[in-house]
Amino acid sequence: MRRNSRPFVKREEEAQHRINDKIVAAEIRLVIEGEEPQVMSVSKGIALAEEQELDLVEISPNAKPPVCKIMDYKKFLYNQKRKQKELKAKQSKIVVKEIRFGPNTDDHDFNFKLAHAKKFLEEGSKVKAYVFFRGRTIVFKDRGEILLLKFAQELADCGVIEQLPKLEGKKMILMINSKKK
Repeated sequence: MRRNSRPFVKREEEAQHRINDKIVAAEIRLVIEGEEPQVMSVSKGIALAEEQELDLVEISPNAKPPVCKIMDYKKFLYNQKRKQKELKAKQSKIVVKEIRFGPNTDDHDFNFKLAHAKKFLEEGSKVKAYVFFRGRTIVFKDRGEILLLKFAQELADCGVIEQLPKLEGKKMILMINSKKK
C-alpha cells in the first residue's frame, strides 16, 4: 500500500481543446484543407476522422456551429509546445545594473564607476545610476544632478538616456539603456 493518503490519480493532460467524443454540440462545421467547410453531425465528423485514423478536434468552440478540424491531436500538441519553447528561447531578459554615488563623489571613484557602467552597457544591460542623499546632504541636490548629467554625458557613446535625473525620496535616479541590441 502507498504511504501517502492521496489516492492514485492517472495524470491526464488538461485538454485545451475538445476532441472526438468530448465535443458536446449537435452540429459542427468541419474545415478540411482545400475544401469548402461543411456543416454536419458530430457522429459523421468522428466517423470521417476514424477513417483517416486521426482525431476530430474542436478549434473554435464559441462559433455557431463550433468549428472542428481533423488532425493528429498528439502531433498538434507537440508542435504547439515546440513553438512555445522556441519563442521562450528567443526572448531576452533585461538586466538592470545599479551604480550608487554620493553627492560628494571624487573624480577617482567617479571614473572607477564609469568604467563599470561602460562594461555593463557593452554587455547589453541597463544601468540605473543614482545619488543617495544621507541626512543633511539632501541640500546638495544640485551637486547630485550635475554628477548624474556628467555621468550620462560620459556614457553617451555606448548608452542612451532613458530617464533624466529625477528625485525620488532620498535618491536621484538616472536610467541609461544600452545602444547595442
